[in-house]
Amino acid sequence: MIPLSWYVLVSAALFCIGLFGVLARRNAVAILMAVELMLNAVNVNLVAFWRYGEPQAMAGQVFALIVFTVAAAEAAVGLALFIAIYRSRDTVAVEEIDLMKG
Repeated sequence: MIPLSWYVLVSAALFCIGLFGVLARRNAVAILMAVELMLNAVNVNLVAFWRYGEPQAMAGQVFALIVFTVAAAEAAVGLALFIAIYRSRDTVAVEEIDLMKG
């Protein structure tokens, strides 16, 4: 059986990679993908702690399902915004998007 600490380490590594992607990327779509990676790291933690904590209660799986739902909604809204910005500005580079200019 795999120890809980390994799941926590994998989750922390995924979260750090996602955080680096959010802070270092200039492309809005890549930033959105990094946020999705961070949400998946949270899901790994939720399910691992559920399994090692109290597997009879379905709380960990319910929380993971809620995170999946939020991630899907975030991806849909984010991609819709990026498509709208690309159509008006012809770029998805975060530094070149200035919505206050006309």
